[in-house]
Amino acid sequence: MADRPPSVARRARQTVHLWVESLRDMLTSVGPVLLFALALLAAAYWWLDPQPPRTVTLATGPAGSAYAEFGQRYAQALARDGIEVQLLASDGPASNLQALREGRADVAFVRGGSDSGPESDLDEDEDPNEGILSLGALFYEPLWIFYRPAALHAEANPATKNGAQARPASLTSLSQLQGLRINLDEAGSGVPELMRRLLLANGLGPTSFIASELPPKDAAEALKAGQIDALVLMTAPESPTVQRLLLHPGVALAEVPQADALSRRFPFLQTVTLPRGMVDLARDLPPEDVGMLAATTALLTRDDTHPALRQLFAQAAQQIHGGAGWFNGARDFPNTRTSELPVSTEGDRAINGTPPFWQRYLPFWASNLLERMWLVVGGLIVLLLPISRVVPPLYTYRVRQRVFRWYARLQAVEARMEEGDGDATELLNELDELDRVASQITVPLAHADELYALRSNIEKTRRRLLGKRGQVAKAA
Repeated sequence: MADRPPSVARRARQTVHLWVESLRDMLTSVGPVLLFALALLAAAYWWLDPQPPRTVTLATGPAGSAYAEFGQRYAQALARDGIEVQLLASDGPASNLQALREGRADVAFVRGGSDSGPESDLDEDEDPNEGILSLGALFYEPLWIFYRPAALHAEANPATKNGAQARPASLTSLSQLQGLRINLDEAGSGVPELMRRLLLANGLGPTSFIASELPPKDAAEALKAGQIDALVLMTAPESPTVQRLLLHPGVALAEVPQADALSRRFPFLQTVTLPRGMVDLARDLPPEDVGMLAATTALLTRDDTHPALRQLFAQAAQQIHGGAGWFNGARDFPNTRTSELPVSTEGDRAINGTPPFWQRYLPFWASNLLERMWLVVGGLIVLLLPISRVVPPLYTYRVRQRVFRWYARLQAVEARMEEGDGDATELLNELDELDRVASQITVPLAHADELYALRSNIEKTRRRLLGKRGQVAKAA
């Protein structure tokens, strides 16, 4: 009973030693395959660059514009995934498009027709928008023409028979803007060029009116103060300037005359309707449907912007612009139908496809890594399946090598015994030492027969040596 604790301790040590030896053999066998797989994964990670930069630049627009408001919402949406959106203020869509071309912005709000001016310094074969992709159309930007009815020409506002002043005249033709002081928005917005083309189509040349290009906020104050007679904006209805002007007394919103004809002459424009009561149902503003012209604003990006960032912006667009608006129903935007430029894969999948199911359960970094690397991982598994077949034979070789390497020493003892080289006692001591070493070898049970075969061969050699020594003793 006193010998049991040491026996238990010895068995525990043998078990731990066997486990450590087996683990070392397994790691040695699997190690080359693992190193090969890790090297391939590292190379694929470096090549694919799955994780995006942590900052991205979004070109918006002037302070207080709808673009600026939307930019803040995109910044908040991407901040939840750890991406910092740097907002680049600009004069408007034309400036945004130029910022994309020059690489100063990664993503930008750009209105349709922003680069469709008649003048161009580019060769016919040169595409100024090469390398720029669309993430989808986001919303309509109507052409807002606000004016002071009292500023219209007197002939458009005759007196009544009893001398009383008639109801203020309304704008029924763009030709009525002749001789008025008109603010055409800022130069970088692209509106001045567009408006000049629309007025020219109605017979009003550059000298037919007094043009100015004040920022929207300043122009709105000038209109209220009577310093200008009309102003033109092209922006989303969420613009604070538009919201204030729609409710201001003494300022009217013009229904764009000949809207259908103009939309056919300028393909990037289309007709939309501001429904009656849309601005304020209680005050019935506007008192009737207002037909207007509008362009579609898209979210554009450079083709070298990281795909994961394009995906995040496209998904954010679904949340920000997916609801019903003044000029569209729910789910009308974002869409790919009205995009003037090629739609990126990320935008098309976010708008028209179904996102992978794992995006609902994994954080952004893990979902993005899986999405970018799954093909590589799948290919690596297919490649490693045949290579992994060398692991079991290599493991078997490593385990058997623990036993087989002592056969060389046993053969040396047998050779000396057969040749009569060496003292029998010395050879017996060497066999005893070899048996002691063999008894300390640990192998898995599946290879125990090889260990016992070694010890059996040692014992056979000892018996032969003892037999020869006895024969020598009799002969003497």
